[in-house]
Amino acid sequence: MLTPEYRSYALGKISRLGPRFLPFADVATADVPLSRLLRLSLFQVTVGMALVLLAGTLNRVMIVELAVPATLVAVMLALPVVAAPFRVLIGFKSDVHVSALGLRRIPYIWRGTLLQFGGFAVMPFALLVLSGYGEAVDAPRWIGYSSAALAFLLVGAGVHMVQTTGLALATDLVREEDQPKVVGLMYVALLVGMIVSSLAFGAMLENYSPGRLIRVLQGAAVVSVVLNMVAMWKQESRDRTRAAKAVPTSFDECWRAFIGNAGALRLLAVIALGTAGFGMADVLIEPYGGHALGMSVAGTTRLTAVLAFGGLLGFGVASRILGNGGCPSSVARIGALFGIPAFMAIIATIYMPSTGLFMVATLCLGIGAGLFGHGTLTATMRAAPKEQVGLALGTWGAVQATAAGVAIAIGGVARDVIGGWSGADQGEAYLAVFAFEMVLLAFACVLLVPMVRAGTKTRKMLSRA
Repeated sequence: MLTPEYRSYALGKISRLGPRFLPFADVATADVPLSRLLRLSLFQVTVGMALVLLAGTLNRVMIVELAVPATLVAVMLALPVVAAPFRVLIGFKSDVHVSALGLRRIPYIWRGTLLQFGGFAVMPFALLVLSGYGEAVDAPRWIGYSSAALAFLLVGAGVHMVQTTGLALATDLVREEDQPKVVGLMYVALLVGMIVSSLAFGAMLENYSPGRLIRVLQGAAVVSVVLNMVAMWKQESRDRTRAAKAVPTSFDECWRAFIGNAGALRLLAVIALGTAGFGMADVLIEPYGGHALGMSVAGTTRLTAVLAFGGLLGFGVASRILGNGGCPSSVARIGALFGIPAFMAIIATIYMPSTGLFMVATLCLGIGAGLFGHGTLTATMRAAPKEQVGLALGTWGAVQATAAGVAIAIGGVARDVIGGWSGADQGEAYLAVFAFEMVLLAFACVLLVPMVRAGTKTRKMLSRA
């Protein structure tokens, strides 16, 4: 029988584990406890689950098992880019949204949830046609292609809306100086969600069949709605005073003020180049593992978990550096530099096949992407005033998602063109794409040099003051 004193001591030790081992957990306060922030972070779990399905499991299944051209799959994965630029407008609208109850973020999170559910609801029928499974054997292939494209577009649009407004809601709950920390915590939840989802999907698809994949997608649709509803519950307070206020400024005015900040355009260019450098491989990592190294569906799906775990490590390291007063631009440059040798190692496995080396290189890619993502995210957050946090997050997300989508499409097309026209084997068809990603990361590092110098100069001036 535990005594009250021992229970109190044990609970105290457990409560201190969060801030010590969970990055950004020190953002919690008495008014906004860690349990509430972790519950809110469930929306990032559904986003991570959607990303694993779209960029991981489904793209490998469609390319390898269903023999859909990589170009077509890459274009489908890039379709959410159509909605990505609207993240800026979504973030701004959630900043100034007027409703009878004074809610700003929750209505947009709910709309995004419905879009996610709709996409996952359509996707099983598209895969039935593409696979020729059951009674769909005689259905025209174009129906499967168009339905799959619609499903990808709906899920992608829902992810953009949920993530942008969910992150803005998270920043509303904490002090201004803690906003980058709480956004970092949300991204840790995203990476954890990707790890758990990829492992779960890998286990469920160990013995792959079209019917089993369809059941996984149906379950993902239901889980997305349930988790997002739990995340939203009692997170945003009703404010009739805020509801009575008129929209203070127009989108054009807010955008010109944000983009007029010194170094804003350079920062956006860095985000685009670095994201494309890391993201172009998203559509190719798993198919490469299947084609060149002979990995199974379950094995390549676990690659997503390795990549996400690397991202989690990168975010943790970035958190410690930035928490000690480090420069966000320096962290971003370290991440970009970390990705270059990782791609070199992946290229090496084309000529010296090694699943172990491939897994280590994928882990390093995740670490580099985590460092780069958190560095650029923090830099963007610090460049925006409090009343424009939704716009800033939307801008960062829009540039990142657009660059990733375009890069994914280019990567898939390049792989097909090189493999089809040059007669290269399955492994070598990926080499040029991986090499080009190294070039993009190198350009991002070059653009970051003036920003790193400016950040170093600012820190020296502050230390002397």
